[in-house]
Amino acid sequence: MKNAKRVVLTTVSALAFAATGWGIPREIPNAHPDSAKEQNAAQPQSVTGKIASFDKSSLTLNVVATQINAVAHRTQEPNTAKTMTFLIDKNTTVEGTLKVNSSAAVTYREDNGSNIAISVSVTP
Repeated sequence: MKNAKRVVLTTVSALAFAATGWGIPREIPNAHPDSAKEQNAAQPQSVTGKIASFDKSSLTLNVVATQINAVAHRTQEPNTAKTMTFLIDKNTTVEGTLKVNSSAAVTYREDNGSNIAISVSVTP
């Protein structure tokens, strides 16, 4: 009879221990690997440079590559100029008057590979 109690007690204890393990939800690492990219892509970024050209729907800025490296974490030769194009939409705010060769600071977000300007601040 003592052996039967031991077997039953051991079995019940093992089942109770296993049941608590099954009740804990598992976290699957990298279940959504694209979600981290989407969050980073939606984060506003900013650069400064000289306005190369502009029209009603876009703005092109000459930017020093070291700024781009800090934003995009890419490696390029330091202090080389690079051109960045930003799309201007109805939600873009522009402070100052857009003029070629004026300095400007652009805050933007990336969306489907395009840089969408959130705000543009022009300094003379």
